[in-house]
Amino acid sequence: MGDVKAESVVLRSRHIERTRDAHPSKATGTTSGSRAKAASIDGSPRSLLNGRSHHHHHHTTPDHPQYPSSADPQLSSAALASRMTFLPPSEAIKAHGKFGKGAAEAPSLAVEGSCRSVEDVVGIIRHHPIPFAFGLSLLFFMGVEYTLRMVPSSSPPLDLGFILTRSLHTLLASSPALNSALAALNTVFVGMQATYIVWTLLVEGRPRPTIAALFMFTCRGILGCSTQLPLPQGFLGSGVDFPVGNVSFFLFFSGHVAGSIIASLDMRRMRRYEMAWVFDALNLLQGIRLLASRGHYTIDLAVGVGAGFLFDILAGKYEESKKHAH
Repeated sequence: MGDVKAESVVLRSRHIERTRDAHPSKATGTTSGSRAKAASIDGSPRSLLNGRSHHHHHHTTPDHPQYPSSADPQLSSAALASRMTFLPPSEAIKAHGKFGKGAAEAPSLAVEGSCRSVEDVVGIIRHHPIPFAFGLSLLFFMGVEYTLRMVPSSSPPLDLGFILTRSLHTLLASSPALNSALAALNTVFVGMQATYIVWTLLVEGRPRPTIAALFMFTCRGILGCSTQLPLPQGFLGSGVDFPVGNVSFFLFFSGHVAGSIIASLDMRRMRRYEMAWVFDALNLLQGIRLLASRGHYTIDLAVGVGAGFLFDILAGKYEESKKHAH
C-alpha cells in the first residue's frame, strides 16, 4: 500500500514538472504547498513521508513546528505513559509512537529492533529505584526460601531478634530487679499511648486515633484467637509488666508497638514532631526490651508496626466515608 502511494506522488510530481515546462505562466501560479511537495521528493521513503507531512501541516498549522513540545498529544501521551509504567520518558515516547495513535505521525520515533537496551535499563533504575530494589530483593529471597533448612517441629522457632539480644536476655535473667524496672517503665509508656489517644477524642474532638486503636485491638484479638503461638523459651515475666499481674496475653501481634505507631502518626499529622520523635525512640527501646525479655517474637513487633499504619489509614477512610454520607 505504501509503495502505491509513493509511486502516485512521484507521478504527480512529474506531471507538475511537465506542466511547468509547457506553461511557464501557470507554473508561477503553482501553490506553495505543491512546490514544497515537489521539492521534498527525492525518491526515498523518508522524503515521501516528510513531504506528505509538510503538505498536511501547510493547510492546518503553517506557523507551528511539526511536533510542538507543549501541545503535541503524542508527547503528552508518552509522558503520561512514562509516569504510569516503568519505562523511562524516552522509551515511553518511542513505544507510544510505535503502538499508540501517533505511530503514523511520528515515524522517526518508532522502536527499531529490541525495545530494551543498557541505556533503558539504566533509565528504569534512575527513575524507579525503589521498585528496582524490591525486584532484586524478590530474587534474593526466592533463593533463600527455596534453599532454607526448615526448623523441625520439635525445635523452638528460630528468631533473629532473640539471637541479637542474647546478651541482654542473659543480663535481665540474672537481674530480676532490672527486669522489673524496665517492665514498669514500659507500662508507663503504654499508659502514655492510651492517655494521648483518649485525649484526642475527649478533649480535642478528633476520633481518628481512637477509631484506629479500636480497629487494631479488634483485629489483634481475632488473630490471637485464630493462632495461639507458644510462649517463647526463656520468657522473663514481671508483675509490673503490662498487662499487670503476669496474666495471659496474645503474642501476635504486638499491641504495644501498634498503639505507639498510631499515636506517633497522629502527632505528625498535627505537626507535633518533637512528641512523635520521642514516641518513636521509646517504641524502639520498647521493642528491644520485649525481645530481650522474650515477651514477643520479632514477627510480632514487625507486624505491629504495619498494623499501626494500616489501621490509621482505615480509620481515616472511615472518617471520610462518614463525611461524604452527610
